[in-house]
Formats: sequence, C-alpha cells, structure tokens
Amino acid sequence: MGSRTIAFCAVLLRGAGIVALVLLLTLTAASAERRIALVLGNSQYQHAAPLANPARDAKAMAERLQNLGFEVVSGFDLTKQQTQTTVAQFAKQVRGADVALFFYAGHGLQVSGKNYLLPVDAALEDETSLDFEAVSVDFILRQMSRETSIRLVFLDACRDNPLAAVLAKTAGIKGASSGLAEIPIENGGAGTLVAFAASPNQLAYDGSGDHSPFTTALLQHIGESNVSITEAMNRVTSDVFKATAGKQRPWINVSLTTEVVLHKVDLNAPLIVGEASPPQSEAGSDTRNTGASPGKNADQLALDTLRAKIPKLASDGPILFERPVKFGDPAIDGKSIAQLIKSEPLFSPVEGLDKSVWQGKHCDTCHEWNEARLCEQAKNFAANDVSVLRLQHPLGTRFKVALARWAQGGCQ
Repeated sequence: MGSRTIAFCAVLLRGAGIVALVLLLTLTAASAERRIALVLGNSQYQHAAPLANPARDAKAMAERLQNLGFEVVSGFDLTKQQTQTTVAQFAKQVRGADVALFFYAGHGLQVSGKNYLLPVDAALEDETSLDFEAVSVDFILRQMSRETSIRLVFLDACRDNPLAAVLAKTAGIKGASSGLAEIPIENGGAGTLVAFAASPNQLAYDGSGDHSPFTTALLQHIGESNVSITEAMNRVTSDVFKATAGKQRPWINVSLTTEVVLHKVDLNAPLIVGEASPPQSEAGSDTRNTGASPGKNADQLALDTLRAKIPKLASDGPILFERPVKFGDPAIDGKSIAQLIKSEPLFSPVEGLDKSVWQGKHCDTCHEWNEARLCEQAKNFAANDVSVLRLQHPLGTRFKVALARWAQGGCQ
C-alpha cells in the first residue's frame, strides 16, 4: 500500500545493542516542549443530582494527556477548598510552560456573561454563594496565562444544572443559566483555543455510555498523529453533532498564531538504527575504562523512556481472541480482537489516502489476517514492546498493546 504505509506489522529487533528508536518520542515536540495540564472532573454533587460521566471523563483525559507528554495536575470530585488547592498547585507548575491546557467536566453555569464551575459541595442558595462556593473560569484562565505560550481550554460543563434555576429563582439573579457564556480570548504568546461541549447558552449531554459525547470525541481525536489541534476539534465537532443527531454542536474559539500538533510522528524515520557503540574518546584524552558502556546506558535509558509512555489498557485481565476487551479507548472498547480485525479502520492507514480507498473496508481484507498470522505479529509486539509506540495504528495504539498481551498469554 505504499512506502509510507503506517504498518500493521512490527519489526523484529535482534541483538542487545540494537536500538528500536531514533529517540523517536524524546526528540518530538512533546519532549522539546514543556506541557502542563489541569484536569478536573466532578460527578458526586452533594446538593444536586450526581452526574454519571464527568469524573470518568476527566480521568480518561488525564491519562490521554500524560501519554501526550503533559505533566498533569488532576482532581476528581473536589470540594471548593480542594479545588483551590489543586488550582494553586497548577498555577505554580504552569508558569513559563510552552503549552498550558485546562480540561473540566461537570456542572457549570453563567451569570451575566461570567462562567463558573461548581465543586461538589456547592449549594448556591443566594448571590453570595457564587463567590464562596463556585470557581470562576476567569480565575483559572488567569493562572494559565502567566508567561505561557499556547493555551488550550476544554469545557465539558454545559450539563443541565438545577442549581442555576434555583439561583435564578431564590436570589433573583437575572441571566443565571446552565449554558456557558462565550469567553473572550486575550492576546499573548502564540494564542489560545477555547472549546465548549456545546454552543454558548446551550446544554450538552452527559451521555449514556462511559463518557459524554464531547469527551468521547475529544479522546478519539486529540492525540491523532500529525493532526493539528484545530483540525482535531473540527473532527470532534463533527462526531458530537452526529452522535447527538444534531442536538449538540461544540463551539470553538481559536486565536492561534502557530500550528499546534500534540502528537508529531516522522513517518519516514527509520525504526531501527545500527549497533550501538561507545563514543570514541578524543585524541589525547585520558579516559579510563570503568567497565560501563556509555552508549549502552544511553540506549537503555531511551528505551525505558519510551516503554514508560506505552498506554495501559483499562483491564489487567487476560486478553482472549474472541472476548470483549476493555481497551480504555472509547472507539474500540467492548470489542474483541476477532471483531476488530474485521472492522473498518478508525482513520486512513496511509497518510493522504483517499477515503474511498479505505472507508468501508475491513482490516483483514488488506492484510489477509487470520488468527495464526495475527498471533505471529502479536508475538513481535510482545518481544519488542517499544515498537508499539513507533507508529500509530488505524485501530488505535491500545489495539497493539492488547495484541502484545494476547501473545503473552499464548494467543488463546
């Protein structure tokens, strides 16, 4: 399918001195940039009906962002005091970051054009409650704007909020609404992207699955290889609109002066470099041989760095060929390996390939997959786990991780 195919096949690594990388991820934007994220999710409200998904949404997003090279400050089901403590920690870490990101899932509301996020202990009995029990979105945005270059904000906080109605009725506050208000973008750095789960003043769905429609789509697209954040959000908008039958349309406000790609992959970079050898000492130097190999140590460090970034599956149980798998990826969760190899790829297996060539096709059509052939490929993944990170997979990176686990269990 062409020299630039994002290969389904692993490359078998041989010899202790062979390195399965060209410092692939350690030389990507993720490692060159300093990325800090604040992730908050509130579900267990004390004075309003609990929400099913926000805490799960936030936990999944925190994991995804860690895999994309972010230092993540996170909190789930936090009170007002706990929220302030967490934001303060984020404020200290985010100063001077190349990329500052904020994700929130839970109840939110606007009052007279100002947006507020609600901790789990918020009661909102009167107008003063806003200052003492809610958290101003503007307050958080100020913390992430300090000497940062790129700012990304994702608010899945437009759920139907009964506290907004209570506040409007009991306190007589005009303009209290569950839908959030548009956030003006300030100048500075390389710009800002603000993404709401729904259009201004409209409500978003919490969803009946493991994640809300907005977070489901965001998890699907935010880490796609070589896709800009603006293009990713276009895809998110399309997915949410379709998933809700046109009832929910995310709203994006973008003012970026540079292209932002959170997962850059050089599709032409070689997977394997040659035998590692200790660096030669300069002429005339008095270098002693201590028995350690600097080249080998550096190679192992690089391998360990990549290995630590391999995404984890949502389940630690055995992986069986025909048993549904909890991947931790909404796009393929609950499907078995047997089902997935007969399913349509999530995106083009070759960069720039026309949709008519691959959409509607089964993965096993191109690769003549059967259980035995797939097992041999999976054994390569298991033996050379860093290759899981080398190339994105049209069925998602976690599919490769599951194949390796399946092989480790004897391809049952």
